[in-house]
Amino acid sequence: MRALVWVLVAALIVLHQDCWNWDNGTLLAGFLPVGLAYHAVISIAATVVWLLAVQFAWPTKLEETTGSESSVNDAGGPA
Repeated sequence: MRALVWVLVAALIVLHQDCWNWDNGTLLAGFLPVGLAYHAVISIAATVVWLLAVQFAWPTKLEETTGSESSVNDAGGPA
């Protein structure tokens, strides 16, 4: 799954460079420029890819702590 996340990140990098929408004057729904709509969709796709990265590719060693290494005291505040 980690490899799929990297492939999706690479695809987003390539798709973010949208030189084909610069001269397109089409309005979606009568008010939204197609280039802006494209970037809105790319932003939503980036959110989904980041969610996948956190769920499936996040390094678990970063989350492992022992009681002596914790930076939170017993009252729940910072040590």
